[in-house]
Amino acid sequence: MKHLGKALVYVIVAVNIFFAGLFLFSAYSPWIINPSVHPVLSCVGLVFPIFLFINLFFLFFWLFVRPRWALIAVCSFILCIGQIRTYMPINFRTEKLPDNKIKLLSYNVMGFNMQKKHTASDPNPILKYILKKKPDIICMQEFQFTSDKKFLTEVDINKALSDYPYHTKCNVSEKGTGNWLACYSKFPIISSRIIHYKSTYNGSAIYEVEVHGEIITLINNHLESNKLTKEDKDVYVNMIKDPETQKVKNGVRYLTRKFAEASAIRALQANTIAKEIAASKHSSIIVCGDFNDTPISYAHRVIAQGLHDAFTQSGSGLGISYNQHGFYFRIDNILISKNLAAYNCTVDKSIKESDHYPIWCYIAKQK
Repeated sequence: MKHLGKALVYVIVAVNIFFAGLFLFSAYSPWIINPSVHPVLSCVGLVFPIFLFINLFFLFFWLFVRPRWALIAVCSFILCIGQIRTYMPINFRTEKLPDNKIKLLSYNVMGFNMQKKHTASDPNPILKYILKKKPDIICMQEFQFTSDKKFLTEVDINKALSDYPYHTKCNVSEKGTGNWLACYSKFPIISSRIIHYKSTYNGSAIYEVEVHGEIITLINNHLESNKLTKEDKDVYVNMIKDPETQKVKNGVRYLTRKFAEASAIRALQANTIAKEIAASKHSSIIVCGDFNDTPISYAHRVIAQGLHDAFTQSGSGLGISYNQHGFYFRIDNILISKNLAAYNCTVDKSIKESDHYPIWCYIAKQK
């Protein structure tokens, strides 16, 4: 391979530069592109990991063939180091935790596994998991229950979570279909209200919670879903299983349009949440929930400006939290203000009863 012709080397160099440019563009797309103006282009952040691994391939290729050209990939990685760390951080676990820590759990419970009844002999698996993890504050999305006593009722949930004397819920669906957000806390919830923005099904809620004598602002989010139907997901799965050229082109075009529509709506929602964060009367702020968007996205960037991403700060790996139909992304987040510190942030894959894995971490005031 060391005897590649000069012309062929330059062709490969040109291809490498092209993909390095796409890598940079995808990494910085949340700063360059407003989804409200260019919704389709805003989806380029979804393929950030693909361009990352393509450039990693070129790095090793050049190291074995023409080491000096490896500088192309090296430079692209240096320029994107912040985004790479945001997307897939590496941190060591903290064994000794601060005494003033609290444990926060955020979980899209997807209707508690079809509102399965909770009893002592046959517990609801999601409630059983929450009780086992013993968080101090729980923020839930798609919190659903029924009045039919054969299934999970609100009374059942409150009884199971009796260790949480403070709790509040709100229906964020304009259509009244019961898409609730809920917060259960061992600390007093002083106030609770919906954050109003454009959506027919999703939403956000803001709470004031008194923790160790200090009031913190806590925002629980379920941002605009991508509205992928079972048929849409089948298109994606079939495209992966049988990557025939025309099928891939049609599938990518169709799915991109759906992602783009939702991305444009999420951009406006993210702007509204960012205004709420900026207007907070309290210095300690926690923002969590299902963002329905990746760490390399306009929504994540806008909401996280001025905050730390708890997973980036104290987690490790890709932290994939959505786990269905071949769509594997970290779309669930915990963000904290800079006067707080996160420890051992974990996307917990031990429970699979929802299409999301829960995310939790310890949070303490910076000394």
